[in-house]
Amino acid sequence: MKNPSADLVCLSHLRWNFVYQRPQHLMTRHARHRRVFFLEEPVFNGVSRPRLDIQVGDDRVRVAVPHLPRDMDAVDVLAAQRALLDELLEREDVRGPILWYYTPLALPFTEHLEPGLVVYDCMDELSAFRGASPRLLHEEERLLQRADVVFTGGWSLYEAKRHRHHNVQGLPSSVDVAHFRRARTPLADPPDQAALARPRLGFFGVIDERMDQELLAAVADRRPDWQIVLLGPVVKVDPAELPRRPNLHYLGSKAYDQLPAYLAHWDVALMPFARNHATRFISPTKTPEYLAAGRPVVSTSIRDVVRPYGERGLVRIADRPDAFVAAVEEAMERDATSASWLERVDAFLADTSWDRTWAQTDAALNELLRRGSRQSGPH
Repeated sequence: MKNPSADLVCLSHLRWNFVYQRPQHLMTRHARHRRVFFLEEPVFNGVSRPRLDIQVGDDRVRVAVPHLPRDMDAVDVLAAQRALLDELLEREDVRGPILWYYTPLALPFTEHLEPGLVVYDCMDELSAFRGASPRLLHEEERLLQRADVVFTGGWSLYEAKRHRHHNVQGLPSSVDVAHFRRARTPLADPPDQAALARPRLGFFGVIDERMDQELLAAVADRRPDWQIVLLGPVVKVDPAELPRRPNLHYLGSKAYDQLPAYLAHWDVALMPFARNHATRFISPTKTPEYLAAGRPVVSTSIRDVVRPYGERGLVRIADRPDAFVAAVEEAMERDATSASWLERVDAFLADTSWDRTWAQTDAALNELLRRGSRQSGPH
């Protein structure tokens, strides 16, 4: 039997302090029971030699950030990441760790390690995103050969991966209901939002190529009296190219703890995602978060939103501008005042929590560790 409290080394393409989502929810919970090292992608700056900065927050996760010289070529970058990680593991006496991958691109500088387990938590189809490395598909195939278990962040991803490995488990992203339910209580309107008129429509999350900019502009144009609030970082798209209207308000990134206060003063929450290659497999975490806040939700026809939320009448689905506007109007008139709609929302969310999702991952890890031998390979 291997150590059930084995250290966990998480290899992530997302930065710890970027947007609080799946990696943060799961790693903070794992850190209550085992040491967790969260290794970010390198930062290229003016350092003269590679170094690793480590910070430990109140959540006990050890966040490690490689700082590398700007002029390093790809081969040297991999060698430096490998050396920095080896030094960290040696210094911290990490033996037979659980290697938890969010990005297959971390495989080349970690495959020399002797892990107790290899986990691939596939939360997105990264190869479909703008600017994706051409190496992603090749490295993912190699990671699938090494992984002991594959978790997927949505059912569409599960269906896409389940025939490629013998142990694929669908674990859709979840929600901290208590955190977002605070939006149903009296909360002060944040200062940068307080002066906006009503009704207010809101979105929080990363603003990138997955946003349907044309739809957003069309809704703003059709209802200039609606104030549309957008919270979150702008990445991979030129901010100057985003639609600009008097009733479109880009308020920037907000901390996870701030989100309920913004939600509390929205009339409808939006998910105006484009229907493109980058959104084919997404399973937006914000869907249950919006619902836990008690906000009516209107979304485009993202597959993992239509099923189950649209099919159960919890989220209104529309794609074209006129239909989207009509769906928002119906959401304000019916869902926002419907006790039965809120009861159905709460009944659905009663079986949904990050604690439960984490417990499923922990049970899977403990079962594999109890077996005492790695059994990686394709289906």
